Amino acid sequence: MPLSLRLLASGVAGLVLATAAAVPAAAVPDVPDAPVAAIEAVRTAGTSAVEARRVGAVATPHLRWYACYGWAQCATAEVPLDYDRPYGERTTVALLRVRAKDQAHKAGSLFVNPGGPGVSATSFALVAPMVLSASLLERFDVVGMDPRGIGASDNVACFTDTGRQTAALKGMSVAFPVGAKQTRAYLKSVRKLAAGCSTTGRRLAGAMSTAEVARDMDVMRRAVGDKKLSYLGFSYGTALGQFYANMFPDRFRAIAVDGVINPRSWTGSAATQGVIQDERLRSAQGAEKALKRILTLCDKAGESRCAFAAGDPVRRFATLAGRLKARPVTLEGATLTYATFISIVLSSLYAEDAPDEVTGLAHDLWTLTSTHPSADAVAAATSGVLRRQGRAFPYENSTDAYSAVMCTDGRHPASVSSWPAKVAKAVKRAPYFGQAWAWASAPCARDIWQVRDEDAYTGPFSRQTRNTVLVVGSYWDPATNYYQAVGSAGLLADARLLSSDNFGHTAYGTSPCVTAAMDDYLLHKTLPAKGAVCRAAQPFTTKLEEVAAGTATLDLATATKAEIAAQGLPPADAPKQRPPVGTFPF
Repeated sequence: MPLSLRLLASGVAGLVLATAAAVPAAAVPDVPDAPVAAIEAVRTAGTSAVEARRVGAVATPHLRWYACYGWAQCATAEVPLDYDRPYGERTTVALLRVRAKDQAHKAGSLFVNPGGPGVSATSFALVAPMVLSASLLERFDVVGMDPRGIGASDNVACFTDTGRQTAALKGMSVAFPVGAKQTRAYLKSVRKLAAGCSTTGRRLAGAMSTAEVARDMDVMRRAVGDKKLSYLGFSYGTALGQFYANMFPDRFRAIAVDGVINPRSWTGSAATQGVIQDERLRSAQGAEKALKRILTLCDKAGESRCAFAAGDPVRRFATLAGRLKARPVTLEGATLTYATFISIVLSSLYAEDAPDEVTGLAHDLWTLTSTHPSADAVAAATSGVLRRQGRAFPYENSTDAYSAVMCTDGRHPASVSSWPAKVAKAVKRAPYFGQAWAWASAPCARDIWQVRDEDAYTGPFSRQTRNTVLVVGSYWDPATNYYQAVGSAGLLADARLLSSDNFGHTAYGTSPCVTAAMDDYLLHKTLPAKGAVCRAAQPFTTKLEEVAAGTATLDLATATKAEIAAQGLPPADAPKQRPPVGTFPF
């Protein structure tokens, strides 16, 4: 699958820093056009009669939990394919929970979603002991519900078999197309994907909007015995949380969203349907901002702390990109192109150690593209690049699921043939990452994506809610631009924004400040102070020769449930890993 359709954050150990404090103004990124209070809130804090009737017509499922994967419980439940026909065709959703350690004083269930769309929430719940704080694990049953069509739930399939799917999507096997030949092949595959999902995969693809998942989650809330929903969502999971808050504004006690997508940007409107989705989301610009910040800090740190600091890192990075455009690098028989380089940089930006990874990769490739490097330097640089190249994700079967949600949820441009011109505009906005993000929504062009969900929710997203939503945004997030968090906090009638200056995608686990604030909210509904900013550890503070190799851990973002179970639970005093959040690739 192309990088532009799947970037998963790497799980890494949490940093040890910080208190809530104001960040110097110079370090705060620009937040253009954030609709802080532009929309008048819908003042009725109650579930609409239409939604109440839809979910109310569905009997509460009896979940037959059974032991699975060593420390978890699994169950499945049937829900209506179409909530307007509650006794009609059904689809099955899968759930996994890790029981609260203190059942006698349990606060309820905490539903979690790591993003995607297309990433498994049941897998995320399984790794809860590795990533969530002890306080949450003590008091909550952590519940992952794989959205319909995804993960362990009934899967959407836009092709009849893997062979046909692989052949159809051959042109999308690059991070993004470069040149006329690759562009033609990419567009050919985009058309086949849209045709497959509009025909073979139509049954589920037309019933996978985020609104349907929110309805399923409300039914499962009843099924686990909770009167009100408690929810923690990351990345695209923040859209799901906000959909629920607006569709069921009186049915949640706490919703925390981290790495935020403004739902109005996600769905678009009649006025914005002519632009590609990333022109609304500005993810590519967020990635550019993060990269520039890293290279600027590298320059200030100097060569003793940042390997790429010789000269002007911003200028040298541009020179390196130009070298790779002109002549790809061959490493042990594999060709590393400019597009592959950008894909590795972009996926590296998702991780907490993004500054070290990005500058280390740039340093190694600078060596390999320079004139007459020594044999020892070539060997060391080759090893470093090959290690990092594993971050660029191969094609996987989540393409169908991702497209089914994104294309069904939102409004998109009319013609797929307009995409090359729109990509060219995107490159002007974000020279390095514009292509990767702009191509992601190409299957959603209205002339090729023909399946719709008549019950998709398109707003309002400003409903008055009974309780406050906690919105968490990171300044240097490369996937969900900080301005999206600001926009969502202003759009929701009752929300509190918590900001963080950490690198990487999402903030939970990057500092005690963020983690404690989110835990306190989820457990006690205690909100951080208005305008609070958490400070995380900053890069390039340690000399290179003093940097020790980190302890190898299982990559929670890519590991299977069986691999996770085989590793076993970590010791009680083991450091937590970053949540394995997903992509929009979110």
